[in-house]
Amino acid sequence: MSIPTPTPTPRPVRSHRAETYKPGATIGDWRPEDDGFWQATGRTVAQRNLWVSIPALMLGFVVWQVWSVTVVKLNDVGFAFSKSQLFWLTAIPGITGGTFRILYTFIGPIFGERKFTAFSTVILVVPMLWLGFALQDNGTPYWELVLIAAVCGIGGANFASSMANIGFFFPKREKGSANGLNGGLGNLGVSVVQLVAPLVVTAAVLGAPAGGPQHDAKENTDIWLQNGAFLWVPLLVVMALLAWFLMNDLRVAAAPFSQQKIIFRRKHNWLMTWLYVGTFGSFIGFAAGLPLLIKNNFEAQGYQATTYAWIGPFIGALMRWAGGWLSDKIGGARVTMLSFVGMAAALVVVIFALPSGEDQGSFWAFFIGFLAAFAFSGLGNGSTFRQIPVIFRDQHMREAEGKGPEAQAAALKQSEMEAGAVTGFSSAIAAYGFFFIPAMFAAMTVTSAMWLFIGFYASCLAVCWWFYARKGAEAPS
Repeated sequence: MSIPTPTPTPRPVRSHRAETYKPGATIGDWRPEDDGFWQATGRTVAQRNLWVSIPALMLGFVVWQVWSVTVVKLNDVGFAFSKSQLFWLTAIPGITGGTFRILYTFIGPIFGERKFTAFSTVILVVPMLWLGFALQDNGTPYWELVLIAAVCGIGGANFASSMANIGFFFPKREKGSANGLNGGLGNLGVSVVQLVAPLVVTAAVLGAPAGGPQHDAKENTDIWLQNGAFLWVPLLVVMALLAWFLMNDLRVAAAPFSQQKIIFRRKHNWLMTWLYVGTFGSFIGFAAGLPLLIKNNFEAQGYQATTYAWIGPFIGALMRWAGGWLSDKIGGARVTMLSFVGMAAALVVVIFALPSGEDQGSFWAFFIGFLAAFAFSGLGNGSTFRQIPVIFRDQHMREAEGKGPEAQAAALKQSEMEAGAVTGFSSAIAAYGFFFIPAMFAAMTVTSAMWLFIGFYASCLAVCWWFYARKGAEAPS
């Protein structure tokens, strides 16, 4: 009688999820449009990456905007700069922020967004330390402060790589909300620094290692201006470590520049960049210029820039999420058009509320007008970034229609890559609003600058309606 061969004991199956999707891993298989994959694996991984990305991005905005509140107190502690020089210190981070955003757009996908997020966060320790030490000596030359302001601008570049990265993690139906949360809560760094920095400079909260006080001649009290820079150093280090150990690199997001540069031949890259200049360029430029606008026009009436300036960027940042969410419901183009109409109307209110001649103006009308401008700019920030992936996905999928599953999969991958690159590039060009808006306030009357902005919004409204919103539009989104 034959003896039956024993059935071998099966080896334990190693968890594919534990190996592939754990924090810090590079992910090769990523299918957010597959509902089964998304529910079982994708959502958890995507959410983890999103909630690490947000505070890291927020700190980038803190570093980028730290000068908008720092300049308000420079002359009070012994520096002697003109109004124009102070506006330029506010504007200069916009140049480097915009320029480095172009670079960061294409570098992130080459090296991996997890690694690049950690690196781009930790290097911001350098300008914060440099600024903190420079502010303790009111003999620091203007050229050195200009150089520090330029280096601080690198913090604004993180947005380009961060937004392009998060877009890859989420399915089409959730991209608007995800990008709105990442960008909106990241944008909160503007209001965080404008709210927190004025509070921490009033006392020696960081102790002796942060240095001694300066005397505020205007308030006749001691302040620690350097605290507004030093405070962020340990937070930057912590967030860099969290990004390194908790985020993921996606192989599907990896792309050499030779592939990404195709966006420069895409018409909708340039059109959406034009629209995003109108929304985000306004948001970041107004955030940079508003503290000095309040100081120069209404401080004599008892209104302090540090009390009010943070509120507008706070509202705009929250409205960015609302813009993404609403766009998922009714379409991005409609929300973008509403944004431009609202911003134009808000600036008309601001213009007529400004002091003119012997008329002292109306601070509350001015301030409410600016709050509305921030709110509508935030709405448009969310909607434009929802439009971009929809436009490129629909365009490529139409071209692949009827060509089989492989061609459609390739078209989807190409659309994701191009949408990510366009997201980063458009944010880079829009970041120059940080420079141009304060620079225009320094070079011409505020009223003249505001009318120019309104004219620009009219052009954006026309572009959005013709290409994306009207019946029969080329790329409805």
